[in-house]
Amino acid sequence: MKKHIVCFGDSNTHGYCAVPSDCADGGDRFNENERWTCLLQKQLGDEYLVIEEGLSGRTTVFQDPLHECMSGLDAIYSCLMSHEKVDLVIIMLGTNDTKERFGANAACIAIGMERLVKKAKSIEAWRGDKPNILVIAPPHIGEGLYAIPAGEAMGRGCPEKSRQLAPKYAELCERQGCAFLDAEGIAEFNTFDCMHLTAQGHRDLAAKLAVLVPELVK
Repeated sequence: MKKHIVCFGDSNTHGYCAVPSDCADGGDRFNENERWTCLLQKQLGDEYLVIEEGLSGRTTVFQDPLHECMSGLDAIYSCLMSHEKVDLVIIMLGTNDTKERFGANAACIAIGMERLVKKAKSIEAWRGDKPNILVIAPPHIGEGLYAIPAGEAMGRGCPEKSRQLAPKYAELCERQGCAFLDAEGIAEFNTFDCMHLTAQGHRDLAAKLAVLVPELVK
């Protein structure tokens, strides 16, 4: 059986493209030659199975009053169990958690991530003797977010909170024995909505993970 790498995230794992001209197909989702998950699969090779589990709008633990089924905590059990045996889960969440309607500061978002990590560790879907989790802190949301209508719906304080997540994620990963990666400076967000990866950002994240994943999955 191949080594199962589950990529559990939001629209940046799903591959949402906010700028159609940046997407080869000119649509709103990067194709299989562009998404970081698919690029990672190609770079890792046939020994691995990279599984996309990205949902636009997904949070760590917060229920969204405007959209259904957005809490990662509610989905992680069925996700991991459906893909057992799991060798590694990569969790990249936090961008949506900064929305003003959730009323959560960076410290609370990190508590939510830690709760999600603890839940993932408790699920009996792992191939090895212990869980294997990589938490990725997303790139920082840019101030240009507020120049578009989506920024109004996101609400106030999103860029500030996103800038504070990485050190708090790093701390929880140390406590929980998880691997950690800060995607700021590795994978760029576009300058249109300032919260979604560019095509180059997908390539750069995939390249970084192609080196890191084999170190985590022995």
